[in-house]
Amino acid sequence: MEYVYAAMLLHSAENEINEKNVGAVLKAAGVSGDNARVKALVASLDDVDIGEAMSAAIAAPVAAAPSGAAPAADAAAPAEEAAAEEEEDDASFEGLGSLFG
Repeated sequence: MEYVYAAMLLHSAENEINEKNVGAVLKAAGVSGDNARVKALVASLDDVDIGEAMSAAIAAPVAAAPSGAAPAADAAAPAEEAAAEEEEDDASFEGLGSLFG
């Protein structure tokens, strides 16, 4: 995951995602990077719009939420618990989104 985080950090800082920069971020974080993995990451991100991918990843759990009536077993749960869980989920996604602009 450190390699992906390095790429996301570089994207957020509007720096080029290349082997040198990813290696520098990993080194600054105290991670001994594997050159083969760095090369593979950079190559795999070559044609990827990282901003779009991050937006899709953040929106995916919301889009996957079930719509319609809850099953009978879930109907017994208090509405307050469900609302609190939904607020926690929303807050965690907002926090992640704020990291990237």
